[in-house]
Amino acid sequence: MKKTIYSIACLSFIVGMLFTSCVSNKKFAASEANVDKLKKDNANSLNQLMDCNALVKNLKEQQSSLQNQNASVENDLKILSTESKMTIADQAKRLKSLQNMIQAQRDVMTNLKNSIAEALLNFKADELTVYIKDGNVYVSLEEKLLFKSGSDVVDPKGKEAIKALARVLNGTKDITVNIEGHTDNVPIKTKLFEDNWDLSTARATSIVRILTIDNGCDPNRITASGRSQFHPVKPNETAEGRAGNRRTEVILSPDLNELYKLLYQ
Repeated sequence: MKKTIYSIACLSFIVGMLFTSCVSNKKFAASEANVDKLKKDNANSLNQLMDCNALVKNLKEQQSSLQNQNASVENDLKILSTESKMTIADQAKRLKSLQNMIQAQRDVMTNLKNSIAEALLNFKADELTVYIKDGNVYVSLEEKLLFKSGSDVVDPKGKEAIKALARVLNGTKDITVNIEGHTDNVPIKTKLFEDNWDLSTARATSIVRILTIDNGCDPNRITASGRSQFHPVKPNETAEGRAGNRRTEVILSPDLNELYKLLYQ
């Protein structure tokens, strides 16, 4: 009987120890989980603190930059205020000079346009047009006046038109000349021309040679350029429209150096 009681007591003690051990393990696991959570929270807090510090630093740099910019603007204003000695009367006089110069340029270009139109009276309206646009004089020469299809060789009648134009240009000073070749949107690829860029540029260059070599125009004030198909004046959907886009434009521009000098003096 005593042995039985002793055995039961021992068994109870062992069960109690096991139960206590199980509870301790659970508490330990919970503690570890709590520690991990605290570590993560601490890491997040540190990251947030670093972000805040970076933001504060960035704001300080922006503030410093703005202060420098304000100081620079204030300094520029002081310099302008110190250097500007123009009275209202001076400004009015300068404005009047600008207006007179602009009007004089307009008169020059109008007279030039009229002179060119008169020199080219023998040519038909469907062969060339002369007009003023954006302060420049345009002489638009149709393909049928100058070239055969796909060629950059100027026809005799076209040479006569260029010769008449050259006589006016040679008698006009302070004018720059830009020759622009234009095509329609039909692709071209031949032994001479890789594409429409080639053709339009070659045609412009042919006009320049006739103006300078054959008719004595100053090459220093002439530029040749090709614009291919990308600046049409008519829709390319019709034969008539494509024909209108195959053109060479002679663009005459006034010398604006004196005007710029007056503007920025």
